[in-house]
Amino acid sequence: MAPSRCIRVHERDNVAIVVDPEGARSGAEFSGGLTAREHIPQSHKIAISTIERGSPVLRYGQIIGRANRAIPAGSWVREEMLDLPAAPALEQLALATNVPAPLPPLEGRTFQGFRNADGSVGTKNILGITTTVQCVAPTVDYAVRRLKTEVLPRYPNVDDIVAITHTYGCGIAIEAPGAAIPIRTLKHISLHPNVAGQPLVVSLGCEKLQPQRLFANALPVLEDSNLIRLQDQRGFAETVAALMRAAERQLEFLNRRERRMCPASELVVGLQCGGSDAFSGVTCNPAVGYAADLLVRAGATVLFSEVTEVRDAVHLLTPRAVNERVALDLIREMRWYDDYLAKGQADRSANPTPGNKRGGLANVVEKALGSIAKAGSTALMAVAGHGERVTAKGLVFAATPASDFICGTQQLASMNLHIFTTGEGSPYGLALVPVVKVSSRTALAEKWPDLIDIDAGRVATGDCTLEEAGREIFEFVLDVASGRKKTWADHWGLHNALAPFNPGPVT
Repeated sequence: MAPSRCIRVHERDNVAIVVDPEGARSGAEFSGGLTAREHIPQSHKIAISTIERGSPVLRYGQIIGRANRAIPAGSWVREEMLDLPAAPALEQLALATNVPAPLPPLEGRTFQGFRNADGSVGTKNILGITTTVQCVAPTVDYAVRRLKTEVLPRYPNVDDIVAITHTYGCGIAIEAPGAAIPIRTLKHISLHPNVAGQPLVVSLGCEKLQPQRLFANALPVLEDSNLIRLQDQRGFAETVAALMRAAERQLEFLNRRERRMCPASELVVGLQCGGSDAFSGVTCNPAVGYAADLLVRAGATVLFSEVTEVRDAVHLLTPRAVNERVALDLIREMRWYDDYLAKGQADRSANPTPGNKRGGLANVVEKALGSIAKAGSTALMAVAGHGERVTAKGLVFAATPASDFICGTQQLASMNLHIFTTGEGSPYGLALVPVVKVSSRTALAEKWPDLIDIDAGRVATGDCTLEEAGREIFEFVLDVASGRKKTWADHWGLHNALAPFNPGPVT
């Protein structure tokens, strides 16, 4: 019988994760003479040497907890056996002390995109209908359903019509400092490159988030021909008719757009993980990290986010900042979120989900160490605050909560393509950008063959290398950005609702 398999990430590690889909049975032998003392499920940790009480438990070469009891070699190392260590002290972090040397440029890589008047480039050609308040969402949704059925078929070069609806806009303290975050997020989404920066705008009329406030510093977008106030219309039928007339004018313009060759440097790719497991930091996230390095070498912008899934690994990132100012900006975002959680009488330990734990992640420290693998190996070039539009090239940290749909919404302020890694599985998608789904385990890709775009679980089984998986992701991104391939989420029309982050008061 072949020995059971486990993966030890770093030579310092005293735990490894079980690879075999059926787990390791009690008495199972691993290469090197290790024997399982009990049944250990796939992706869960096995002690590869005896860990004394109070000693550190190491994975990725880092402390993920301290043993609160003696753990014999071959034991299943579970969440309740570990005491959560303190988060890295923000005042003691190294700043730009280990800046990676630039990787060789990757020249000549291109994709077929839609170039806009402002110089941005889209990966889709969409009619976007922005709403200033939730009150108008049902009316806009009704109009969009009719437009897609009755009008869109006449405009074959337009990919979709998307209602940019949300739960914000009124009943909020709009002057509160926290209100700036959802407002600027929604502004940048409304001016997204994939809608050519020219949305239709639908307002109720009496809401707090007036169109002029939403589009401050971008008021030319608010021409009478593309702004509809429902309270100025006579009845529902005429409101819908006005919306459809305005939409058709915009569809005529969008239908004349054509894909043109653009350098890969025009891509702005957001990275996110959801439904993570213990394989995420071994297979899909490092593979995406390799793809991220290729994108950076091609001149593109790559965003990673999720503050609570970075906080416990921030000590590995501040030394990679291109200069001290960028390192301090990263610390600023960590501190802001620490304070935000404290005000809600919560802390970072609230982050892992039952699914994360079922997938072998013991705590937020282990989760964070695996999460940052998406960031690859290049220097951190810039940090963006919540909802800000990223303009820097290279690797950028864009602050967001870890919540999948809130993170995705905030990244939409900047990205024109999204890569989403998952271990437990998620049908998540976004209407405005393609979402490339990468699995951490082959078992998930086999169970969801029509939801997972790329199986990085092959890295764990030895069927491909991290480099091969990363290059496959990179090439797939260029194909999807060009419209040559379609993600499963777009194939099925799986598009989550927008969820702007609102840390301000609701009145």
